[in-house]
Amino acid sequence: MDIAALGYVVVQARDPEQWRHFGQDVLGMAAHDLPGGLGLKMDERAGRVFIAPGAADCYFASGWELRSEAAFKAACDQLKSSGIVFHAGTAAEIALRHVFDMVWLLDPSGNRHELAWGYQTDFARFVSPAGVPRFVTGELGLGHMVLPAPRIAATRTFLMEVLGFGLSDILIHRPVPGIAQRIDFMHCGNGRHHSLALFEGEVPSGCVHLMFEVDSLDEVGRAYDRMLASGVRLMATLGKHANDHMTSFYFMSPGGFAIEYGFGGRTIDWDHHTVFESTSVSLWGHDFSVGFGADEQAALADAA
Repeated sequence: MDIAALGYVVVQARDPEQWRHFGQDVLGMAAHDLPGGLGLKMDERAGRVFIAPGAADCYFASGWELRSEAAFKAACDQLKSSGIVFHAGTAAEIALRHVFDMVWLLDPSGNRHELAWGYQTDFARFVSPAGVPRFVTGELGLGHMVLPAPRIAATRTFLMEVLGFGLSDILIHRPVPGIAQRIDFMHCGNGRHHSLALFEGEVPSGCVHLMFEVDSLDEVGRAYDRMLASGVRLMATLGKHANDHMTSFYFMSPGGFAIEYGFGGRTIDWDHHTVFESTSVSLWGHDFSVGFGADEQAALADAA
């Protein structure tokens, strides 16, 4: 399957207005009303983050972009021939996402993946209410997310053999002594180091974190200031990751999952890449203990 990039994500919210304020005041995106929900605009498209009213505050779906109708039809034919259950998007879902067509399916861990082609937009210039000049999107897609995968081996196989993802690298996460959770970083049809990662565990919000990339360290610093001014909870201090070289920090979203806000992520020539295991999350920084407190660590230890 020829997935090009992460085209969009969908979030459910009991009060979408929380995302309007968070999106504009903290993320620096432009929020606007759309049929059936809210869109957060970060480039020339109508939206990259779509907020749909729902009964819970959570991450809902990852929207994977196919470049053409032919690629979309080929993907659907492949799913049929493989016996994979998938569903057509409703007219309302397609209208909110501003795509030509969409189908969706669940991976073995229950994460919803949407396959879509084409996008509709008036190409109005992105104007950030917080003064962010630009986000790094284009052919690299909107960024990446980390999804829960309690059935990580089956989910990894599904993503690779059915959806066509490749494995970038792995990390064994050890939050407290006695607990080891694998993270698989995965790429699709572009040079971004990873467009998706799988976390070996349950996550009630449906997502560990969602990453947005800006084009300078100054913009990361300005976002940090906006986070502090808005009283948003810091989840990890500034740091630089060992695998994708992203310099970033983390903070909580209204959806119950973290946002990684960073710059400088490297791109990869996949024909000359060797899969590796990094034994450290970061080259420096990224103190997650500020957001993952002692009580939560103790709860993990008790559950082990």
